Amino acid sequence: MLAASISPSLIPKQPFLWVIRPDLIDGQSDVLPADFLEKVKDRSFFVRWAPQMKVLSHPSVGGFLTHSGWNSTLESICAGVPMISRPFLAEQPTNGRFVSEVWKIGVAMNEVVKREDVEDMVRRLMKGEEGQQMRKTVGELRDASMIAVGEGGSSYNNMEKFVQEIQRGLTNP
Repeated sequence: MLAASISPSLIPKQPFLWVIRPDLIDGQSDVLPADFLEKVKDRSFFVRWAPQMKVLSHPSVGGFLTHSGWNSTLESICAGVPMISRPFLAEQPTNGRFVSEVWKIGVAMNEVVKREDVEDMVRRLMKGEEGQQMRKTVGELRDASMIAVGEGGSSYNNMEKFVQEIQRGLTNP
């Protein structure tokens, strides 16, 4: 698993929050090496759970390392946060490909991840013109999604039609 193989030099000198449930990784309670925790203690915060949408919506969040599940992808877009995609299964590889290659609002991790690659991805997301463009583009997608779900928006109207169809079906079986 990714967490079990992390070394301290994999994480660039950026502050980070890591939501990690130790019981999900090979049933171990200690999944991170002690030297890793020591080396990142001044710029890290580890928790077992966090309200993801609230965290992503915080203005200090500059990027999201995600498995690229559909809900996480949508939450990141709705919060206007670019992503580093690390898909594992099901729809995740497709979502990750859309994030990095189609929408261009993030970068994708390959199957084999070297420490230099991770550091480069974080830098690409957090600094420079590429990161600025990703933040601009994901912000535009966030704004479009807010319009779509707002009153009179396409998603709002489609949900209204759906509810009306269900109500008609209940009254006219």
